[in-house]
Amino acid sequence: MTDDAARTAGRGAAADAPAPAEPFDARAVLTDLRAGLVGRLRELTGAFDELVAASADSNADDEHDPEGATIAFERSQLDTIVRHVRHQLAETDAALGRVDAGTYGVCEVCGRPVPGARLEARPVARTCVGCAS
Repeated sequence: MTDDAARTAGRGAAADAPAPAEPFDARAVLTDLRAGLVGRLRELTGAFDELVAASADSNADDEHDPEGATIAFERSQLDTIVRHVRHQLAETDAALGRVDAGTYGVCEVCGRPVPGARLEARPVARTCVGCAS
């Protein structure tokens, strides 16, 4: 019997609130994930600032200069990646908030425990697999 199954079998059907599934040290995993994201964001924003500074010194006209399109593309690509990392950081902070609130590992849709394997694969998961689709 798996830990999740044993945990579920040990609770009565009339349990008021499901016990959060926390098969690993969620706080440590999320804290490490957050630190990595903050470092990545720092690198990306530094690269973005360098790209903007480099293009500010040039006399490139994005519309007529062949290099202008490349610069605009790189700037757009970096901006998209920065927004994605910021979103991941927000999701990680929300997951840490759920750890603090004691609701980490509880599906936000159905209220059942999120399986430990899902949390290990995706530590910021808000829902069980069934509710994620």
